[in-house]
Amino acid sequence: MMFRYLSLATVALSIASVLPAMAQQVAGTPAAETSHLDVDQLFATTCGWCHSDGGRVAGKGPQLMNTKRSDDFIRNRIKHGKEGAMPAFGSTFNDADIDKIIHYIRSLKPDQP
Repeated sequence: MMFRYLSLATVALSIASVLPAMAQQVAGTPAAETSHLDVDQLFATTCGWCHSDGGRVAGKGPQLMNTKRSDDFIRNRIKHGKEGAMPAFGSTFNDADIDKIIHYIRSLKPDQP
């Protein structure tokens, strides 16, 4: 009998944990995206091939520190790339990741000795 109550409690907890996500889907509201992206690591291993010194100086690609480009321009460039210059990363990064990359770019300062 006690096993039956435990099973019912487990099922109830499982359903309760799924309901908020189901309610968002039913309402047509997308679930909030989160980012676990390590942008420093990303620039050290991927972006840094073209955006030198973590984006602080020009390399094959432009300097990102102190860019005058808008956030929308940067978001679009990350998502869609630039033919012959930068690959598109729209299928690699979600919006939260791209927001985090833009925040990183906006926070770039010259290296301190």
